[in-house]
Amino acid sequence: MSENPRAGTPAQPADLVDLDRLAAAYHDLHPDPDVVGQRVAFGTSGHRGSALDRTFNDDHIAATSQAICDYRAAQGTAGPLFLGRDTHALSEPAWRTAIEVCCANEVDVRIDTADGYTPTPAVSHAILRYNRAGHGYDARPPADGIVVTPSHNPPRDGGFKYNPPDGGPADTTVTSWIADRANALLAAGLAGVRRIPFDRAVPQRYDFLGSYVDDLGSMIDFSAIRSAGIRIGADPMGGASVAYWAAIADRYQLDLTVVNDRVDPQFGFMTLDWDGKIRMDCSSPYAMASLVARRAEFDIATGNDADADRHGIVTADGGLMNPNHYLAVAADYLFRHRSGWPAGAAVGKTAVSSSIIDRVTADLGRRLYEVPVGFKWFVPGLVGGDLGFGGEESAGASFLRTDGTVWTTDKDGIVLALLAAEIQAVTGTSPSARYAELTEKFGAPSYARIDVATSRAAKARLAQLSAADVGANELAGEPITAILTRAPGNDAPLGGIKVVTDSGWFAARPSGTEDAYKIYAESFRGPHHLAQLQDEARQVVATALGAEAAA
Repeated sequence: MSENPRAGTPAQPADLVDLDRLAAAYHDLHPDPDVVGQRVAFGTSGHRGSALDRTFNDDHIAATSQAICDYRAAQGTAGPLFLGRDTHALSEPAWRTAIEVCCANEVDVRIDTADGYTPTPAVSHAILRYNRAGHGYDARPPADGIVVTPSHNPPRDGGFKYNPPDGGPADTTVTSWIADRANALLAAGLAGVRRIPFDRAVPQRYDFLGSYVDDLGSMIDFSAIRSAGIRIGADPMGGASVAYWAAIADRYQLDLTVVNDRVDPQFGFMTLDWDGKIRMDCSSPYAMASLVARRAEFDIATGNDADADRHGIVTADGGLMNPNHYLAVAADYLFRHRSGWPAGAAVGKTAVSSSIIDRVTADLGRRLYEVPVGFKWFVPGLVGGDLGFGGEESAGASFLRTDGTVWTTDKDGIVLALLAAEIQAVTGTSPSARYAELTEKFGAPSYARIDVATSRAAKARLAQLSAADVGANELAGEPITAILTRAPGNDAPLGGIKVVTDSGWFAARPSGTEDAYKIYAESFRGPHHLAQLQDEARQVVATALGAEAAA
């Protein structure tokens, strides 16, 4: 896909969403339950859409909130429901809708003490803290949570995700139940949705910020960061972490500057992403252009998306790190510097993350746990301590406390950002320089993702492919050593295929939001071989899809 000529330049007034129109659409427009695209649909990160498209309206959130209340009642989840929201314009009205419905259902809703914005990891932390403090599984019924966020998506979008008592993203069994129930409620004209006016709802208060920030000492070596005098520049990108970074600087006495403390639901201070849209993607060099331009001012500069579940790492000597590169550095460092972790704790990665992580893991003498795309697959391992670290290629990760117990079971962009400062403080080497050292030892991979337009029928077919559907024996001049349709780590379906050779691989999986499929590819033989892998991957997939590919 071609790059917009304005990518990386500041947003202009014409780029900004009309907030009044967006707010009116949330309340005034109603989805048609007979139109598939206007129904509730949970992807890997909850239900997302825009009020302007009739895909994220009051009806959706009322129905989904009621469905969550019904689900938690059926599961005996009668503890508190921790409710957070980010800074997107649609998050505020959706948060209010959720409160009205959940309080009408007599759910013990917990919202931020100061009515502040709440990062996804702070909600996961709150759920786990409550349930592991003797208030959940062993005594009273457990807690769960909702985060109102579309993550890094454009300002016109909204998102709504459910985290069950394990604190992480709900698995497909749960989300399918909730979506089916919500769509039934939509089809019934919301009959069955209990709701009270907002001024009659009485949620309880919880100090998300204080609880989370005070506990960070169990994750990060702040004394090392202070002693080394590491200069940190933190950019919340207008998101929910804005107050958290200031509190972290104060609580741990760090040389930390919040480079932008503005909260603007239009996100008018952003530079445009690759396609000319405003998107708070902290792994994008275009969205992060303004912070990268200031990299000389700091030893480590960091960015977070709107709900702070993703991280972007900028070093003075290397600029913005590729997410795969930083995941490899983080895993290597953590398993060499966390002596309190279980000896059998594994390294978790998604099937489309870089294979340099595989090589780092082997060098560490640790087990690799490779799963399909979606952070939910890491949840059981993090809870039980079987995984020390879990990371995915889209700049999301979490890891255990220094004592080897669970921290969060959802992605935590804040601790991954702080870890970069610890790495530099302890090793005296920037994460970028450390990645260069790893490539000298293991080889330098070339990695890319491309999107290929296709039909809905082809997407459905791709998700069901078997190894027998791949007729090729060679790929880019090398024998194929493995054709995977299930993840090696947990035997869960990949929802596509992965084809592996000795020095490269490709994976193809359908897009969850567009009529396209994604081809991820990597080569340890350089960019030319990567391009060859990509070209042949297109041919392999097209042949396997057959008639559907041309539909």
